[in-house]
Amino acid sequence: MKQDIVKKIALTAGITWSALIFITTLASVFFGYGKSFLEVVSSIYPGYSISIIGSLIGLIYGFIDAYICIYIIFWIYNKVAE
Repeated sequence: MKQDIVKKIALTAGITWSALIFITTLASVFFGYGKSFLEVVSSIYPGYSISIIGSLIGLIYGFIDAYICIYIIFWIYNKVAE
């Protein structure tokens, strides 16, 4: 896989994961949905809470977390595949 494809995959994963955290947090704030899952998220991301501000913090942490993790996974994959 070429390097630009790895970046695009990582970007897609970052956007998807951060959107999931953001939407789930808002759903939890307004409807009580997903509190158990979000308690796990709050133990991983410092400063995150189930609140409006927490949804923005989760959005940022989620993007950075997923982008870096997926980038590393596909970088390792490329090294092994060579």
